[in-house]
Amino acid sequence: MSMLEAIILGAIQGLTEFIPISSSGHLVIAQTFMSGASDHLFLEWINLGTVAALILYFRKRIGVILNKIFIHKDYRLASNIIIAVLPAGIIGFLFASFIQSFSVFSSMLTVVVTLVFVGILLIFLERLPRLSAIDSSEALGWKRSLVIGFAQVLAFIPGTSRSGSTIIAGRVMGLSKKDAAEFSFLLSIPIMLGVLTKLVLKNSDRVYFAENISSLVVGNLVAFVTGVFAVSFLMRFLEKKNLAVFGWYRIVLAGLVMMLLFYGVL
Repeated sequence: MSMLEAIILGAIQGLTEFIPISSSGHLVIAQTFMSGASDHLFLEWINLGTVAALILYFRKRIGVILNKIFIHKDYRLASNIIIAVLPAGIIGFLFASFIQSFSVFSSMLTVVVTLVFVGILLIFLERLPRLSAIDSSEALGWKRSLVIGFAQVLAFIPGTSRSGSTIIAGRVMGLSKKDAAEFSFLLSIPIMLGVLTKLVLKNSDRVYFAENISSLVVGNLVAFVTGVFAVSFLMRFLEKKNLAVFGWYRIVLAGLVMMLLFYGVL
């Protein structure tokens, strides 16, 4: 992989991982344009940059959570996060290789369908029926947390968006826009760390890292910088606006991809 490709993919990863427009969908499209094939290992390794961006942005919030756990013995938010992480964590650990090898999950048509479907949900998100409002993610409880967790499983399908699916679920479960986004991002941290741990423990994946260290370092640095910008932008954006604009973007992108498929460009 060239340095230019690493920079482009790192930027796409950082910008689209947190904004609900689907990093996986954009990366599949970008890699199809550049090389005609998807390099799953490269995309998994550049999670390092995006998880570092999340930890940096939410460092104070993480500090508060740890303080509540170890000083005040308040486990509510921590337990909600653990419960919500379990579905994607278990399925990812047991079936990640199968999911990646299943051709329908890497097809352009799948990306188009999921871009449109989640886009429609984002457009009408504020009109969707939801449970009674709760004042914070601490008050979610295990049932609502589990629903958000299963929504995160959908992110294994390219074009869905981890942040998109979990923010939608969080809103439906009664969280405010800002709390739904924050809870979504907090869920991403253990999932990304789990992916990286799995890579580190597998010898062939460590060999891949060593053989591609230059492009991976560059890709991760770009993903980190753009990721910090993206998560900061979205949290400020949600203070005054809703996510409908990203829904429309997804639908326009899906239409563009369909046109390129029709003319044989993709």
